[in-house]
Formats: sequence, C-alpha cells, structure tokens
Amino acid sequence: NSGADPKIIPYYLVVRVLMTLQDFCSSKTDVRTTTWCEGLCYRFSIKLSPSGSRYIKGHYTDVHGLPCIERIVCSVDETPEAIPTTIRGTIPEWITGNFLRNGPGKFEIGNNKFNHWFDGMALLHQFKIAAGQVTYKSRFLGSDCYMANNEHRRIVVSEFGTVAMPDPCKNFFQRFLSRFEMPGSSDNDNVSFVTYKGDYYVSTETNFMHKVDPETLETKEKVNWRKFIAVNGATAHPHTDPDGTTYNMGNSYTAKGAFYNIIRVPSTKMSENLKETLEGATVVCSIPSLDKTRPSYYHSFAMSKNYIVFIEQPIKIDLLKIVTGKLTGKGIKDAVYWNPELETIFHLINKQTGMLNSVKYYAKAMSTFHQINAWEEDGFLVMDICAADDGKAINNYLIQNMRKSGEALDEVYNTMCRVFPRRFVLPLSVNSKTPYKQNLNTRHDSSATAIRIAMDKVEELHKYGGLEFPQINYAKYNTKPYRYFYGCGFRHLVGDTLIKMDLEGHKMKVWEHPGLYPSEPVFVPSPDATEEDDGVILSVVITPNKDKSTFLLILDAKTFDELGRAEVPVNIPYGFHGTFYSSYLQKTFTESK
Repeated sequence: NSGADPKIIPYYLVVRVLMTLQDFCSSKTDVRTTTWCEGLCYRFSIKLSPSGSRYIKGHYTDVHGLPCIERIVCSVDETPEAIPTTIRGTIPEWITGNFLRNGPGKFEIGNNKFNHWFDGMALLHQFKIAAGQVTYKSRFLGSDCYMANNEHRRIVVSEFGTVAMPDPCKNFFQRFLSRFEMPGSSDNDNVSFVTYKGDYYVSTETNFMHKVDPETLETKEKVNWRKFIAVNGATAHPHTDPDGTTYNMGNSYTAKGAFYNIIRVPSTKMSENLKETLEGATVVCSIPSLDKTRPSYYHSFAMSKNYIVFIEQPIKIDLLKIVTGKLTGKGIKDAVYWNPELETIFHLINKQTGMLNSVKYYAKAMSTFHQINAWEEDGFLVMDICAADDGKAINNYLIQNMRKSGEALDEVYNTMCRVFPRRFVLPLSVNSKTPYKQNLNTRHDSSATAIRIAMDKVEELHKYGGLEFPQINYAKYNTKPYRYFYGCGFRHLVGDTLIKMDLEGHKMKVWEHPGLYPSEPVFVPSPDATEEDDGVILSVVITPNKDKSTFLLILDAKTFDELGRAEVPVNIPYGFHGTFYSSYLQKTFTESK
C-alpha cells in the first residue's frame, strides 16, 4: 500500500467552442457565418516520458523484461455446477450477492483459431458470496454463433478480428459466391453484464444481447435491438438514472450517411409479460456523423443529470471495408483506424428534450474507451474520462501479441500509448454574447483556463502505466460530484495493479503483487455506509504463471488493505467487465434518487 502523492497537477488546453450565429441564404450560395470563442479543458493527468530515457520512434515507453502472460488468453472449460473456494483471510459477512463477470473463454474452435482478444467465445462467471463463504460457477453463453461453431467444429461466424472462411464442404463456385454475401452481426456477447427493466443481459457492441439468469447463468433469450428501434448496434456500457430509466447509444446507417443515436429504455415493464425486453425503447436524438461513410468508433459515453455527452473521437470506422470484408478477407478490425489529424468533438444532448446542444466543444485528437463520471455544477458540466493521445491500441490486442514473450512482448507494449484520467470542464452558458479570448471558467475550485501552458509531470501515476477500467460508487455518486474512483494500473498489456484515486486529497493507494493480474475493480457499498468509500472492492485476480490459482480479491475500499481472497481451483482467462447484484444494493440505488 502506498500513500504517495501522485502529484495530480492541472493541465490546460485550448478547446474551441463552435457557435453558429446566423445562416445567410441566397439563390446562388449558402454561406454560414461562424464565430469561435475559446473554451476550456481541465485535465487531471497526462502522459510524460521518464527523463533520461532513450525512445525509439513510435514508442511511448521503454520497458524491458515484461513477463509472459500467454495463459491469460488460453481456452478453459466451463464449470456449470457451483464449486467451493478456499478462503484466505476474512470475507465480510455483510457481503451477500452475486459477483458476475463476462469475458472471452474459448479461443479455438476445432483447428480454427481466433485472431483477436475480443473474438473469444463469451464465458460468464458467478462468484456467489454469502456468510463469509464463496462458491464459483461458469457457463459459456448459449449464443447462436457458439452453437454453430461447435456444431461445425470450425469458426462459421465472423468476429471483430476474425473472418469466417467459406464452408469447405461447398463446391468452388458456391464458396466463391459466398464471399459476396453481406457480413452478418455476431451475437457473441462477451463484454459486460447490463440491466434493463430489472432483467440481466450480457452485451457486446452489435445489435444482439442475451437475457441471462444471474443465479444459474443460463441463457434465456436472444434480443435484437433492431426489432424495437432503428439502430445497427448498441454499446455494452449503458447508464441508468436513479428512477431506473436507462440510456445507451447505437449507430444507424442510412442513405444519408451514418448517425449516432441516443437511446432511452423505460425503467419498468409495460405489461405483466415476463418475457418483455426492450419494448418502449425510443431514439431521443440522432447526431449525423461528421464523415458520412466513416463514423467514429465509441465504446461508451458520459451522462450527467440533464445531459448525455457523446465524444466523437478520431478512431474511425471505414464502412466500405466492412461491407466488402468477406470479399477481401478482412475483418472489422481492419476497418478501424486512427486519424490524428482530426479533432475530438464533444456533443451535449438534453436528456429530457432530446435536443442537441448547438455549441460543440473541440479538443485535440485523443481516444477514450471509458468515462469515470460527469455532473453539472455552477453552470459547467464537469466530466472525468480515461483518455490517451493515440487511438491505435485496439488493434494491438491480437492474441498472438498477448502470447508473445521477451523482446517481442516488450515491443508490443512500448508501442501502445498510455491511458490517464483527464478532466474536462465545459461551460454550459455559451451564446452569441459570450466574449472572445476570455477565461470562461469561474469555478473557485478549478484553476483551469483557456490558455495552453507547459505539461506537468505525473510521475506516480505514470509509474503504474496509467489507469483504465475506472469504477466509482455508482449507486450514490453517478452524475454527482464525487471524491474517489478506482481502476487498474497497466504496466502490462492487461491490468497488473489496483489503484484508488482521491481527487480531494490528491493521494492514491495501490494494491500490487508481482505475477498477479487484477481485473476491473467493482465497488460494493456496505449496508450502513455513511461515507463515499465505505465498502469493499471486488476484483478477480489472474495468475498466468501458476496453474489453477485464480482468486477473488476483497479489499477494504477505504484503506485499500486486503481483507480476504477466495481461491478458485480452476483456470479463468482475463475478462472485461462485471457487476455485483444484491437485494440491498437495489434498495440503496432506489433510495439515492
């Protein structure tokens, strides 16, 4: 445990605010008059190279001797019946519920191998915690692609980085014609657990989700977003208001180009029909892509009390390459690319009216996958996100890269840009009377200005490879001012430390052990919590160099001391996201309204 000051020092960057004043139309031309005023950007931390290092062009770090972690992406068998775990230390008896995790668990089908980490077949995990004891079970998601792959003993459905080859049983002419078929969407929901109307689903970024039983992990129903609204997919990171109303985002592709859609799903079911899923879902706003045929990729979005914040980043998707993927033998991965010449655009959408804010906020090129929190205060929208100055990392997570060792592994890591938490403060009252070249930030607790100054070092956070997989006390502090967040430090291709950040005290605490790789930390508040960090942190820790020794780690969220661990006698691959469910947490979430 370290109480070292991470030296979180503000960093300022000019952000242009585009404001349309008036449109002048004539019979010959349509001229739009615009004016630019300087907004502001406040960032908690930035990446800096350690002094004295000798960097190769295209490298962001100069790390050597990374341990091999190839068993983190090895296929495992499911464990459908609950098995006991070995408890070390103490599991607080007040923790009662299911810790659910999602991620890839099968990386080969017959003699075919998946190419990308995101492609592995979804394996669902449950850690049932009660009376200081823990049991474990897992099941492969009963998706159509999983069933079809197993039936044919080969990969028959294309994934993000893997293109399914034509059926070898067909003749040459049939195989040739199959390359001209439109690629279908996979239902391999291996990213996260989400809830809609009180039901549990597993999700990825296509138009398919699956309703699952959180007690048995059985697959109950396949749900297609397209049956309810006109979208071609939705993120695996929806946001939920205190009343249960859920918001998400999804793209649609029309003759007029690509659109980003804000989706709203009602909090309760519209009838007594237990099979009801997304009935009542609506698109509250559609935002045209800046480039009609090359929309931006996004993994999630931010939400405050009154606004959805969509970040249109320079990670682009070439739709033509996706449509012709079967013909060219290229996967979706090959259609995703980083364009550092583009700026990052922040779009604000009013949740109640569905109106898109006419003010757009511009920042330099950056990439973001996960947002931490956002809230409104004193006429500003304050937003904390995890971001990097480069967007190429998504294509680096090839399975062959994650199984490398020695200098080859070091090379993969050193060419990946580090991710750090950053804060953006967006003025909400920008209009035609807003003065030029004047600092719009009047917040007494923020020294951010519209003037760009030198970058400040964040040596402590840099030492841990930045931070990703951020989590907060969501039930009570989402869309509100908050003090603490938790995440994984990334001194490897996956998380190798757990970090607690204190935004007021400018301190951080760290849990780390060599050879152990913790997953996304999930905060669980105690039933009698009076402070924001009263509770525990749950994280599944992977041990790639030790057989059958994965464990569920429980930390005191306040002190970051280890309370206990539940050792699982089976191997578990490194997963993506999870959630904790218990009846008292549902009550806490409702009362926080």
